[in-house]
Amino acid sequence: MIAENEQLSPTEKTWHTHEALNQLYGVLDLRKPRREPIHELISTMLSHRTTHANEEKAYYRMRELFPTWPEVITAPVDELTKALETAQYPGPKAINIQKALGLIQEKAPDFSLHFLEEMPVDEAMDWLMALPGVGLKTATLLLLFNFHKPVLPVDTHVFRVSQRIGLIGAKVTAEKAHTILLDMLPKDAPILFNFHKHLYWHGQRICTWKGPKCQECPVCTICNYCQEVRQKGVDKGKQVV
Repeated sequence: MIAENEQLSPTEKTWHTHEALNQLYGVLDLRKPRREPIHELISTMLSHRTTHANEEKAYYRMRELFPTWPEVITAPVDELTKALETAQYPGPKAINIQKALGLIQEKAPDFSLHFLEEMPVDEAMDWLMALPGVGLKTATLLLLFNFHKPVLPVDTHVFRVSQRIGLIGAKVTAEKAHTILLDMLPKDAPILFNFHKHLYWHGQRICTWKGPKCQECPVCTICNYCQEVRQKGVDKGKQVV
């Protein structure tokens, strides 16, 4: 554990955070993607402002009603919207998914997306982000999880935890955080994958949006937020260690 009040640069804090969360959550294996690239892409598009459970319900309901991607493309928009109703903003998502699938079909009629594996990172990012409804988080997540490209997805949990610890500044945008955090880490896909997943879990389980459990956090002594809580005596009912 880093000595209390020791002054660390953001880069040093980032690496110490990575090592501490590796110990807390265990090092994950990146070798086998959790799902096919096209599944990852469409599910991530559905996940915006939606719980994982509702994202899953929407995805599988869509595939139940429209079993092939060409059928999704040609489905009446109102029927596709109804299928996606468990996701937030199902109407705009239905339209974006149909448009994105149409563009993918032109490039890869089998919808495999495996052509992205051979593309340089910047080119693959540009291609994905040209698709309707695909932003920086979705593109980086797909490229890291499925093709092991050295990119770093920054979702709301990763962003919040990074700001609280002091890895990024309070005024840094989520989009800019992708570049800042990536520049402080080795360009190594397994490291970036573990950093992303561990900060994601940490934001869900310990460094929650409301009532973070600082007393359970292994990086409290190097965390700006935790030290301010301790110094100011906030949350007096909890013992922050």
